[in-house]
Amino acid sequence: MTTRSDDTHHATGHATHDDDDDDDDDDVTTMRATMRARGAVTRLSHASRAIDATTVTTVTTTTMRDDTCGGWSLARRSVIGRGLASVDGVGGRSRVMTTRETKMRMMSAHARVLPAWATADPWGMSARAGGAAVGANLIRGSWRAASASGGDVEFVVDPMNAQETKEFFIAPTTSSVEDIREVVDSLKSCPKSGLHNPYKHPERYVKYGEVSALLAEAMRRPEVERYFATLIQRVAPKSYAQAAAEVIVTRKFLENFAGDNVRFLARGFSVSGDHLGQTSTGLRWPYGPVTVITPFNFPLEIPVLQLMGALYMGNKVLVKSDTKVSVVLEQFVRLLLECGAPPTDLDFIHCNGVTMHEILKQSQPKMTLFTGSQRVAHVLADELKGNVKLEDAGFDWKILGPDVGDVDYVAHVSDQDAYACSGQKCSAQSILFMHDNWVAAGFEEKIKALAAKRNLEDLTVGPVLTLTTETMLAHARKLAALPGARIAFGGKELNDGKHTIPSQYGAIEPTAIFVPLKTIMASEENFKLATTEIFGPLQVLTSYADDELPIVLEACEKMDAHLTAAVVSSDEMFVQKVLGSTVNGTTYAGRRARTTGAPQNHWFGPAGTPMAGGIGTIEAIRLVWSCHREIIFDKGPIDDDWETPPRA
Repeated sequence: MTTRSDDTHHATGHATHDDDDDDDDDDVTTMRATMRARGAVTRLSHASRAIDATTVTTVTTTTMRDDTCGGWSLARRSVIGRGLASVDGVGGRSRVMTTRETKMRMMSAHARVLPAWATADPWGMSARAGGAAVGANLIRGSWRAASASGGDVEFVVDPMNAQETKEFFIAPTTSSVEDIREVVDSLKSCPKSGLHNPYKHPERYVKYGEVSALLAEAMRRPEVERYFATLIQRVAPKSYAQAAAEVIVTRKFLENFAGDNVRFLARGFSVSGDHLGQTSTGLRWPYGPVTVITPFNFPLEIPVLQLMGALYMGNKVLVKSDTKVSVVLEQFVRLLLECGAPPTDLDFIHCNGVTMHEILKQSQPKMTLFTGSQRVAHVLADELKGNVKLEDAGFDWKILGPDVGDVDYVAHVSDQDAYACSGQKCSAQSILFMHDNWVAAGFEEKIKALAAKRNLEDLTVGPVLTLTTETMLAHARKLAALPGARIAFGGKELNDGKHTIPSQYGAIEPTAIFVPLKTIMASEENFKLATTEIFGPLQVLTSYADDELPIVLEACEKMDAHLTAAVVSSDEMFVQKVLGSTVNGTTYAGRRARTTGAPQNHWFGPAGTPMAGGIGTIEAIRLVWSCHREIIFDKGPIDDDWETPPRA
């Protein structure tokens, strides 16, 4: 059983907002939204009130059966605020706790607080614990819920329990002609000049700075962080550390763009003209109607960073996440509206790829950001006439240089790069080029020992949501059958098949296949097989000698996915040689180099194509979600003795 932080919650409802086109009402609308948002952020329960140094409100806490964890847990409502005390009741007795103590308690393994705005309970979502979460679309500012009784809905299976086929998550399919037409019309209602730009409603830049600040404040609360991390774990099973890191990265991004930083995104430049009265001004201009399409593996981080970037720049956004995990994004959108974002600025829908493809064809958005498979990315680039930015496939390489050092640390990072999130990262380490010196230092045994510690119980390895077990094992067998190749470790079904992961998903042990470098480069067929991306816990290992570095660089040149890479070396000349011969858009270099990193911390995106998108930074947002517009002011004066010249 889960406590809710506000008893005024409604499962479904209609979001309303004053007309942004009415300048007289805009300030009032902003103030109302902001006041409502601040109230939502600071209010954790209907019964609890903000407290000061002289006033304390107590809340009685009860113990409730935790069926999903097999034990008793403590559910509580608390007041948490800057410089405030908090209240916790144990066994019917109330006592005042410090803010720090309360926060630590709230982060305990069994703390369960359902935020007021939430409609999905991650501690439920099963036949035994409350039934399925039911999704809803946000279209034209109002929520349209799916019907739990069936009909035009999709039943998402629990990725950890093959028996839960209809009591996990129910999403609307948004597939009827009427549904599609409404979504298309909503997107087309936005002009090419966007919802705001430097000459239209510039106060909205400030508004989104305030919204970002409130979102970050809300997501900093331990109970909100835990809510999202747990929900992520339920739909895209990964370790709690990985799920919580996704929430933290998202919160830090929102902190980065709080206050005036949204307005600073629209920074332009001015150049003197070539005569008196002329000035040339460069501006960042929105596209207007845009779409965001994101995958399953980071159900909060990727869509939120791209959605918010698009909104910051003045676009109207249609956002769609993979239906297997779209409940996470829906809950964030609900929080976004609570924090004051105008509900008509975006549409959020649950649907499959076929439906989204039809919506894109009919609406022809001015920009689409797609994160996902290379095959789909190329189809969209063709059908949308190149109006796309892509973060597609990543077969990501790591090169260990000739200088061996910090072996345990480098092994730890390699294990994380290859197998965290069960290898389901577009930045995951796909192939490891080990200098012979690292092989002699026992590096393969190091990473084998670390991989062996991963298990299904703590989700350090878990279900693969895009490939079946047999597909991955068949690929491993093909690699191992190449001349001189062998299975370094893994190559078997997880837990010898003793698990409840649905058969349409995959479950294999962390796996590495060693393939000699000369074998990889012996033929196009071998190279294609060895560099095929498997979006799961499987990597290729190979080794090279000093005189074989040119062959390694040739292999990097032949790859056609250039997302992330790593050069692990403290040898400056070696690092320069590799960096100068490669193109990957996000490349790490040095002893601590990795292939995976936090996209709010630096630019993250591929290179080598004009369609390359980015995420997380000022440069990424400006590149993906705005275009350059030049406005030349030519004000005069015109000379008094000016005469019409002859026609040229």
